[in-house]
Amino acid sequence: MSGHSHFKNIKRRKDSEDKRKASVFSKMSKMIIASVRENGKDPDSNTTLRTIIEKARKADMPKEKIERAILRGSGEGDGGSLEFFSVEVYGPENVAIIIEGSSSNKNRTIGEIKEVLKRYNGKIANLGSVKWLFEQKGVLEIDKEQIPDAEEFFLEALDFGAEEIKEDDLVLTIYTSPTDTDKIKSFVSSKELDANYIKIGWKPTSTIKTKKEDYKKIIEELEENEDIEGVYSNAE
Repeated sequence: MSGHSHFKNIKRRKDSEDKRKASVFSKMSKMIIASVRENGKDPDSNTTLRTIIEKARKADMPKEKIERAILRGSGEGDGGSLEFFSVEVYGPENVAIIIEGSSSNKNRTIGEIKEVLKRYNGKIANLGSVKWLFEQKGVLEIDKEQIPDAEEFFLEALDFGAEEIKEDDLVLTIYTSPTDTDKIKSFVSSKELDANYIKIGWKPTSTIKTKKEDYKKIIEELEENEDIEGVYSNAE
């Protein structure tokens, strides 16, 4: 029995490590896709892309996954051209969620989204019933390790249209108006910093508190889907 338990523990640790790697690879893929769409697929001329690829390699991301992400970013996804999609969702405790991405088979991807929602009592909402709770914003994400003083960085960014800054253990996120996105991009370039992405996204006009862990699980599973490039919610 002890041997059986030992192997179960090994399998559990391996499953946990595999899940962590899948999450890292998914995030790297989305960063590559965003960078290619913004500045092209040539790492020699797209310095941000070159930096992300280097990070992906250090994280042991397989070469074929990196190449596939570059193709997706340039509109050459598996099975043909990519089609953009935007899905409005209500999750546990009526958390509002917007899911955006692109797929060579949109029906398949929407089906995968529905399967995730079903597991956690979420549901797809009617068109427009969620988006009114959000506003479009320019979104900059950058690794905190590049920013020695977040407050000073934000104060400088104010002159380039920055409106709000949020931070967690790993990244800083700055919001700006969609029309000021290029200004923020110029600011980052002038500081010789490498952003994970600078794109137009969604920010909730107000937030709600949620107690259920199911909400976090939905977000995690959605973000692991390679076709999904942005998940935005009004959860606090």
